Amino acid sequence: MKKIIAVLLFLLALGALMPAGVHAQDTGRSLGIPFVDLTVRSPESNKEVALSIQLLLLLAVLTLAPSIVILMTAFLRISIVLDFVKRALSLQQVPPNQVLMGIALFLTLFIMWPTVTDIYENSFKPFSEGKMNIEEMYTSAEKPIRLFMYKQMSGDYDSVRLFMNMRKLPRPDSLADVPTFVLIPAFVLHELTVAFKIGILLFIPFIVIDLVVASTLMSMGMIMLPPVMISLPFKLILFVLVDGWGLITQQLVASFK
Repeated sequence: MKKIIAVLLFLLALGALMPAGVHAQDTGRSLGIPFVDLTVRSPESNKEVALSIQLLLLLAVLTLAPSIVILMTAFLRISIVLDFVKRALSLQQVPPNQVLMGIALFLTLFIMWPTVTDIYENSFKPFSEGKMNIEEMYTSAEKPIRLFMYKQMSGDYDSVRLFMNMRKLPRPDSLADVPTFVLIPAFVLHELTVAFKIGILLFIPFIVIDLVVASTLMSMGMIMLPPVMISLPFKLILFVLVDGWGLITQQLVASFK
């Protein structure tokens, strides 16, 4: 690594010491160091102002990309359910949150792969080949995402009606008439509800174990002994015997339409 850094510094120093009138072709070989020029000037037309605004909006979208991935995909439900599992088992540090988020990310890719493939084949690829403009690309990429969110609602559109009423929008003739800025918060609210319902079902068997252990310790007069210390091994044994991770993964994937 030190040798590589030394070579790079030497090449940069050589490029800086080279006379301004000497070009790369005059030296007989190319150094491979690109020329970077950044200029800031006043816009000459409204078109340049609009282009600058579009660039700022693009940077803002890229900054919010992780939040978009979390809110418009299966990641939200999966991450909440996995966190419920960790809390139900009374685990503090194992598995780490980074591991749980990694599991949620790859499960999201597994579930969303058909949608991602559809977006690539019908939106990004034609745009890269010059067959459609950026507006058509956005419309084509929006359709699979909207279809995915509608499928997860499974006909339960109460959250959609809630946000439509909050914005005082007219009743849509079809689901295609629902604006995307209404569909996204409705989908987030639905996913939170579903994730919490799954979390409650996960908590029930472990709560029973906690109650049995706590009542046993009370009957034996061991009031000062924390019940969590005794119930934790029983929870882990039960979770491993029933193949908890496999069942949770299978049911999570099956919960997505």
